[in-house]
Amino acid sequence: MASYQDKLKNSLAHLPEGSTPVRARLEQIWADMRVPLLEILPEPPGLPEDADAYLADVDEVYKTDSYHSLSIEGFRVTPELIERVCGGDWDPEHREEDRKSRDALAARGYWQAFQKVRESLGSIFAGEPAGTVSRNGFRSWYREMFQPFAQAGKFDAAALAGFRTSQVFISGSRHVPPEWRQVAGAMEGLFSLLEHEEHAGVRAALGHWAVGFIHPYLDGNGRMARFLMNAMLASGGYPWTVTKVEDRQAYMAALEAASVDRNIRPFGEFLAARIRAAMPPEGGPAPS
Repeated sequence: MASYQDKLKNSLAHLPEGSTPVRARLEQIWADMRVPLLEILPEPPGLPEDADAYLADVDEVYKTDSYHSLSIEGFRVTPELIERVCGGDWDPEHREEDRKSRDALAARGYWQAFQKVRESLGSIFAGEPAGTVSRNGFRSWYREMFQPFAQAGKFDAAALAGFRTSQVFISGSRHVPPEWRQVAGAMEGLFSLLEHEEHAGVRAALGHWAVGFIHPYLDGNGRMARFLMNAMLASGGYPWTVTKVEDRQAYMAALEAASVDRNIRPFGEFLAARIRAAMPPEGGPAPS
């Protein structure tokens, strides 16, 4: 039987008509990067036997995840704000802070997007292919994340319908994302790779990296990359993994090495360490 690497090389030799150069480059980089990741990442535990218990653990980690993911992006959120938003105390019609505060809008959008990602996890646990679930859910995750901003008039609602339509540059990075006309083809390539990738850890690591590499949106790419990463981790039974704001410098440097130097090892090692820290000890309860 042909190996995954042989099958992927064969697909690269027969790219479908209309494939863009950036999609072909993405597929080749994926083929190269998955090899060291297979050496670094822990083996997937397998889909959880108790999906409800897994989702309960995801709910439990939400406040921590929201705080760190939003803080990495520069939002000034507090545990109290996150608690209020996810507890249902959200009233933009009567509370000026909820209508105008960028931090409050971000916290609400993160909560809404998280619920959509959680729904996607349920579909994965029900047996749907993880790559297809991400293809079908990705844009709805994004719409929910920025719907509060659009409703408050702080975000172009038309931008929720698709990918970016202008060039974007990443502050502090030497990587220049693809020209906007290539984004749709690159994202189609990413979803195809996720659908064909056999290893959940590789789907998680390279799915995250690829979202940052393509930068399909003008804003929100980091949050979307971490949502995709955790959905793909769940598809292998790995725990939801929080990237902490204290680790931002190492995290960004690892992604930079992957995009600029084509060296995925730093990010693979970064992710593997955090997966292992989140995994329960043999025969013991999950880490708090």
